[in-house]
Amino acid sequence: MSALSLEDLAVSLGGTAVIADISLRVAQGEFVSILGPSGCGKSTLFRLLTGAIRPDRGEIRVGERMLGAGHDTFAFMPQRDALMPWRRIIDNVTLGLEVQGMGREAARARVLPLFAAFGLEGFERHFPAQLSGGMRQRAALLRTIVQNRPILLLDEPFGALDALTRAGMQRFIERRWLEARWTTVLVTHDVREAVALSDRIYVLSRRPARIIADFDVPWPRPRLGSPLPPEAGRLEADLLDTLLTQTGDRS
Repeated sequence: MSALSLEDLAVSLGGTAVIADISLRVAQGEFVSILGPSGCGKSTLFRLLTGAIRPDRGEIRVGERMLGAGHDTFAFMPQRDALMPWRRIIDNVTLGLEVQGMGREAARARVLPLFAAFGLEGFERHFPAQLSGGMRQRAALLRTIVQNRPILLLDEPFGALDALTRAGMQRFIERRWLEARWTTVLVTHDVREAVALSDRIYVLSRRPARIIADFDVPWPRPRLGSPLPPEAGRLEADLLDTLLTQTGDRS
């Protein structure tokens, strides 16, 4: 049984067809990436999952049940860290729990033991502006996972980071995923990132989005920091070629 399944999804926004026909599945504990040209509707998928918009057609199932209003299935991490600058890191990390109705002291008791694992010990009372970009992203990830939702949604969470910080965050999330085995869906533009982190990769067409390819990524983890087999380079080339076919740029 799939942890998440999408069947024949279609959606239009402002009279423009954004998603035409998408069906995909994510298994329990699987890390799935979604690649596609800029503006093809990748982030719109997350808006559907989080209930910000509703599909014109199709079904979304979590396990055996239909996704309904007021669900608590997904923990969502956006492209930017979205930390509130006037709240200390401890209070940013507990924000999602407090919104769910948990008291401040109980929320702090849940998150404080995790600060060391996320490389944030000693920074609990700092403000976001006092942290590096990578530390802010780790705080945002901690804020996301402590909500203890069944499925983690990552919307290009490292896209705004410089190359060195991005590489560090990719290694960090790989280590944390190996420990926790979160069911994860990642939206990314980065082919190498998708190959390094994923069990499976779906590729979307230009808008209106359809799935035009899916690839299994069979190599054992950890992958980052270790040489990958030559087949990984060929997979990256195949993914890039598929994407360039959609943009019309194959020069």
